[in-house]
Amino acid sequence: MRPYRQYTPDQAFLLPPSLTELIPEGDPVFFLREVIQRLDLDAFHKAYRCERGRPPYHPELMVGLYLYGAMRRTYSSRRLAELCGRDLACMYLAGRATPDYHTIGEFRQRFTNELKGLFLQVLVLCREAGLVRLGHVSLDGTKVSANASKHKAMSYARIQEREPVLAAEVARWLDEGRREDKDEDAEHGPNDDGWSLPEELKESSRRLEKIRQAKARLEEQAREKAAAKGKDPATVAVVAKAQTNFTDPESRIMHTPDGFQQCYNAQDAVDAESQVIVACEVSAAPPDVQRLRPMLEQLHENTGQYPAQLSADAGYASEANFAALAEANVHAVIALRRYHRDEPSDADPAPKHSSSRWPHRNAMCERLATAEGKAIYKLRKQTVEPVFGQIKSARGFRQFLRRGSAAVEAEWSLLCTVHNLLKLQKAAVGA
Repeated sequence: MRPYRQYTPDQAFLLPPSLTELIPEGDPVFFLREVIQRLDLDAFHKAYRCERGRPPYHPELMVGLYLYGAMRRTYSSRRLAELCGRDLACMYLAGRATPDYHTIGEFRQRFTNELKGLFLQVLVLCREAGLVRLGHVSLDGTKVSANASKHKAMSYARIQEREPVLAAEVARWLDEGRREDKDEDAEHGPNDDGWSLPEELKESSRRLEKIRQAKARLEEQAREKAAAKGKDPATVAVVAKAQTNFTDPESRIMHTPDGFQQCYNAQDAVDAESQVIVACEVSAAPPDVQRLRPMLEQLHENTGQYPAQLSADAGYASEANFAALAEANVHAVIALRRYHRDEPSDADPAPKHSSSRWPHRNAMCERLATAEGKAIYKLRKQTVEPVFGQIKSARGFRQFLRRGSAAVEAEWSLLCTVHNLLKLQKAAVGA
């Protein structure tokens, strides 16, 4: 028989090994550790100054755990807790500490805003490394599934149908309970506690409360929309088809390549030269047209300047958006789409017919017809779309784990932070 190399799984170490000796040289965890030490985590430290009880885990440990998990396509608190005991790189990053999944989840929930703020700090490091030039920026959005099923949504008309039915059901159970209680008092005495609330009543009451909360949300949304349009909120009725989701009320049903799904609209502005994300956000509104101006202002706030060029698809086309870009002195190339009717001058998107009333749209139409305009617009597809591909495929992120706009925005921001970290590491290795 051919001899094999020595195989002794139970072999003990004479001396405790250093984890750094067991991790391959150049592993991203070493770079991640260096970056974490450069981050300003004072906001995390302040939250612990008046704490009592057992000492908490160091914020560097917890922040590093989330960032490393995203690098490894691991996002759940349970899986991150497992990595702390099994993954050598994670064990090194955590200093061999083993926080349980409750602690990991509570940290993420408690420091939602602070974790979101890491994006800007890493972006500053990218700028210092010369990766952010802002010669050309591409803007786009992608639909990411919410942690909620579209089948848990209900229209306003359906809510109005179900509310009286459930209310009657609850009333019936209450009447029955009172009768049973009265009969038992007669048999066992008034001081006997022999009757308990039926499970059927508990379930019906819970459903009725959810129905009423959903109805109130839709009515409040209708009033807010009316007020924004200058109408009297008291005179506006809720559209019968208006829907709300019981699992994640802030998410919306959106059209995706896989059909209509419960989603959020994630936005990224990407530097064309380095594919570094310079601005990011998450919106519950499906149309992209409303997101250009907020993203442009966030980009300016993050970097202190506007890009020289900007490209975007037809979803961002509107006279108001073109005017905002012109005012910021941004040479933009945005595709125009077809329209079926004329619209007011302040409408989004821009109207179908070209006239002197739409100077910015007319200028954009002329720009798109030039060789320069076509070359600039071509950069969009090769700049921002690969970034979404990397996040969804390489990072394995296709659905938010958390619920609510604030939570999912922090989740998306963390993913964009990791994306930029990997670009920064690649640049450092190349240098």
